[in-house]
Amino acid sequence: MKLSVSSLIFALLFSFLLETSASTDENFLQCLTLHSGNDSISKLIYTSSNSSYSAVLKFDIRNTGFSTPSTPKPQVIVTPSLISHIQATLNCSLKHGLQVRVRSGGHDYEGLSYVSPVPFGLLDLINLRNISVDIENSFAWVQSGATVGEVYYWIASKSRTLGFPAGLCRTMGIGGHFSGGGYGTMMRKYGLAADNVLDTHLIDVKGGGGGSFGVIVAWKIQLVPVPSNVTMFTVKRNLEQNATKILHRWQYVADKFDTDLFIRVVMTGINSCQEGNRTMQASFNSLYLGGKDKLLPLMQEKRTEMSWIQSMVYFAGFSSEQSPDILLTRGPSILYFKGKSDYVKNPIPEIGLEGIWQRLYEKEASTAMLILTPYGGRSEISESSIPFPHRAGNIYKIQHLVSWSEEENAAPEKYVNWIRRLYDYMTPYVSQSPREAYLNYRDLAIGKNNEGNTSSSQASIWGCWM
Repeated sequence: MKLSVSSLIFALLFSFLLETSASTDENFLQCLTLHSGNDSISKLIYTSSNSSYSAVLKFDIRNTGFSTPSTPKPQVIVTPSLISHIQATLNCSLKHGLQVRVRSGGHDYEGLSYVSPVPFGLLDLINLRNISVDIENSFAWVQSGATVGEVYYWIASKSRTLGFPAGLCRTMGIGGHFSGGGYGTMMRKYGLAADNVLDTHLIDVKGGGGGSFGVIVAWKIQLVPVPSNVTMFTVKRNLEQNATKILHRWQYVADKFDTDLFIRVVMTGINSCQEGNRTMQASFNSLYLGGKDKLLPLMQEKRTEMSWIQSMVYFAGFSSEQSPDILLTRGPSILYFKGKSDYVKNPIPEIGLEGIWQRLYEKEASTAMLILTPYGGRSEISESSIPFPHRAGNIYKIQHLVSWSEEENAAPEKYVNWIRRLYDYMTPYVSQSPREAYLNYRDLAIGKNNEGNTSSSQASIWGCWM
């Protein structure tokens, strides 16, 4: 059978591209060996021809929507175990024209820590996760590949009365979490994770990092005092139990409570007592940094005392009876989702809250939720101390989330369109000029820099990010 001229050209071009790619991989490997000073790094390099490539890539992908056949893949993955490996990767990537993406936990909402539209290599820090805790001086050195859960676990293994004010999801890599601010249940008492960073080990290489100034290998963090026992309680109210009115009043006091008290709200739909029907629910998740004997009887709900590390297990979505060892678990995720964020400066009126409930009744919102996190407390920290412009003036932050199943991922547009409609609806109730957003809830729908044409004036129309 004869090939057409166009088919012949395509076959030759495809063959050339394969040979070029193989040559690039071989040259990159040689470059890494040369720059790292030894050949041990070869065991830490994965290309598409390696049988472990797919498993290594997928292991820390938290939004499975960015793990499809059409998602751009790195030409090479490097999992460094030494500083010299990172330096070699950056130098060789620059030499061979590869953009570098740096991944510590894979929680980037838009997959930007492991996806790029241009040829790129992935610097995966999973092997750099050492945590050294100095109880006597109340600090720790934490490598960027460690997770939030690991940080909590190893602090608690040394002391019951020291903790750290970071996030609630145990599998978040601290490299990205700290870089974007990082917040959790103790933010009103001690500020953000980034507020408690004392020092860093930074590899400052021209072009190094995912479009940033370099790669932070380790962080020195200030540990903070916590009571030997803290108090947890969760109060759930549905629409038939005046959830709207209670939530409306929560907005007036959530940022004014004593800084030892943190009460967030999760808005979601649930199955009603009446079979086949749904209702809406507001869950008030609370942590008090003290014993229940010191907590004023604000409500008659059950309050439970536990250690701080047990409270982190609880907020991570497990029973408070679960062993803290669960915080060390890490592995692939099967979750498709889209997230957005907002900041609220004035209480949303009841009619506005009712409009949110109405949208949560929609079919696409069966697994959607809004998480309302109160501010206040350490709002006196200067906005110029770190690049975090969301302190004074904000009552709370909203995280908008919608997820869907693997079967539905063939057509995720209806879920993305739903959250966009919700986001549009929220416009009159949230911050304006600019409309603020949280960097760690990356949302490219707001806007992004054009390749080779970045400017602060262009970015300013998208709101305050970090």
